[in-house]
Amino acid sequence: MKLPATAVIITFNEEKNIARCIEGLLNLVDEVLVLDSYSEDNTQAICSRYPVSFYQQKWKGYSASKNYANSLAKNDWILSIDADEVPDEKLSAELLKIKIDKIHEVFKLNRLTNYCGKWIYHSGWYPDKKIRLFNRLNTLWEGEFVHETLSFTVSPTINILEGHLLHYSYTNYKQHRERADKYSMLTAQKLHDKGKKASFFKPYVSAFGRFVSMFFIKKGFLDGKMGFKIALISATSNVVKYKELRKLCLKK
Repeated sequence: MKLPATAVIITFNEEKNIARCIEGLLNLVDEVLVLDSYSEDNTQAICSRYPVSFYQQKWKGYSASKNYANSLAKNDWILSIDADEVPDEKLSAELLKIKIDKIHEVFKLNRLTNYCGKWIYHSGWYPDKKIRLFNRLNTLWEGEFVHETLSFTVSPTINILEGHLLHYSYTNYKQHRERADKYSMLTAQKLHDKGKKASFFKPYVSAFGRFVSMFFIKKGFLDGKMGFKIALISATSNVVKYKELRKLCLKK
């Protein structure tokens, strides 16, 4: 018997990932729902091949889009999945076994990221446990800038499921650098709006600290070349973030 939940996926130009994602969910939940931000590639055409609920809306930000998509679901229980993710066999089996009958319960899934063809088990990227199964009557996505988070009307009981949510992230370094820089700019704006400032040395001190933390303390060196690239790009993104924050402060 399928999980009486709706898998909700937010998409924009996900033709490379969406088929794998949908196929991994159809036998797990009784509804797969896609909210697309008017993709310019073949995302919509690919979705039309599958029995999914497909909607489109102009992009309104991560939290607003996810909350709207959740409101369209036929089930109160939501399995929130990104287009570049898919449950592995063990996690799929776990999802089919659990009971979801208590509104205050939530379930964490352990995400395992594939970076440029390599599974990353260190670098601060693993373990990567995230709440992805919850009842919409008790939850709401919040956050306007970068990483959206869930808030709860009642303090939740957290359950952790075995297995992995496989995350097929970046296929090349350029993708990672562009995404990291984008988030850095958004984070700088968020910090600026909160009245934060950065000294002249902050971008470089922060970058050095980030690299040391990810590559040495969080054992990124065990991920080899990929661990080095992850730490380097993450460190560089800190330079971008705090330089942008300084620019914003100087504009006042």
